[in-house]
Amino acid sequence: QVQLVESGGGLVQAGGSLRLSCAASGRTFSSRAMGWFRQAPGKEREFAAAISWSGGSTYYADSVKGRFTISRDNAKNTVYLQMNSLKPEDTAVYYCAARRDYGGNYYIPSRYDYWGQGTQVTVSS
Repeated sequence: QVQLVESGGGLVQAGGSLRLSCAASGRTFSSRAMGWFRQAPGKEREFAAAISWSGGSTYYADSVKGRFTISRDNAKNTVYLQMNSLKPEDTAVYYCAARRDYGGNYYIPSRYDYWGQGTQVTVSS
C-alpha cells in the first residue's frame, strides 16, 4: 500500500514559479514510477509529467515541456514538480500518482494504482 500527500500548491501570478512535492509512505516507493496529473474545472484529468523508478527517464506533456521539471529523491520518498513560467491555463488541481514501473504508457491515468488527494494551483493573469 502506498499513500501519497501533495503539497506546495497556491496562487501565483503568470510567469511565476511553484514547486510541488509529493511525499509517499511505504517501502516500495523506490521501485515505482511516479506521475503528475492535473485537472481543471470541467475538464478531464490530463498527464503533466512522469519519472521512472530510478529517475533516469522523465516524460512530459507537450504543454509543459521546457517549463516543468519532475524529479525524485528516493531516500526521502518524495517526488517533485518544479513549475516555471506558469500560465493561467496551468490552473488546475495537481495530483501525484504511483504505479509499478513496467515501462511505457506513463501518460495514462488508469495505469496508476495510487493517487494523492490533490493540491490546487491557481495562476492569475
